[in-house]
Amino acid sequence: MALLLSLAAAASYGLSDFIGGVASKRVTPWTIALVGQVAGSLPFLVAGLLGDGSFGPAVLGWSVLAGLGNGLGTAFLYRGLSSGRMGVVAPVSGVGAALLPISVGLVTGERPSTLVWLGIVAAIPAIWLVAREPVTGSSTGGTGLIDGVLAGVGFGVLFSALAQIPEDAGLVPLALNQLVAAVVIVLVAALLRAPWVPRRPAALLGVVSGCLGAAATALFLVSSRDGSLTVAAVITSLYPAFTVLLALSVLRERVHRAQAVGLSLCAVTVVLVALG
Repeated sequence: MALLLSLAAAASYGLSDFIGGVASKRVTPWTIALVGQVAGSLPFLVAGLLGDGSFGPAVLGWSVLAGLGNGLGTAFLYRGLSSGRMGVVAPVSGVGAALLPISVGLVTGERPSTLVWLGIVAAIPAIWLVAREPVTGSSTGGTGLIDGVLAGVGFGVLFSALAQIPEDAGLVPLALNQLVAAVVIVLVAALLRAPWVPRRPAALLGVVSGCLGAAATALFLVSSRDGSLTVAAVITSLYPAFTVLLALSVLRERVHRAQAVGLSLCAVTVVLVALG
């Protein structure tokens, strides 16, 4: 069940990122990210206030930390998706999001098997190959590698912090996570002097993306409680496969041979860790 929940989280994250990336080309990625976080927090807030749940300073701290990671991860992912290529940014962020929770799992007592370690080793060349693009005279813009790495670190923090929230805390911590992320997105946009205020109707696509992302976060939280953080994080990090599949089929993006090998290694990473 934990594996199925993690896979469902991956599918929801992948679809959310695809919609968010497409919308970010119509309005600024910061606007889409902000609208998405606020919209995603509302169902959790309403359900949390109506339901049972109590938490103290420790859970509050983990919720805020998760929100910081969520905000930074979402902001740089959307910026990368809007300026780079979905087939590069999404896989790099996915592998990065898996590696940090694995490290946290080790520190907290989880002991990966040999297969899991093989998956971790496979992730290193996967990141390089996926990010590598042939240089041509007509190439413009970047590949989104840096944004993908930063997004991966942010989501790794999100996954690691969420896994520390107990079940009896209810849904309010998830709403707090989303709201803190919204504040972080505004602060980062302000520092970069990027527009973030929703002004165009296309910003409403952020509502769809945000609700899908919020559902994915809830699925991941449940799966990490039923299983191990390592397995839940790595399976959930399969989300780039869904994003890339949509990019290939809908946007007709072209994947070069080296990138195809990298994508395959990303899949191998996830499979090995899951089997381990």
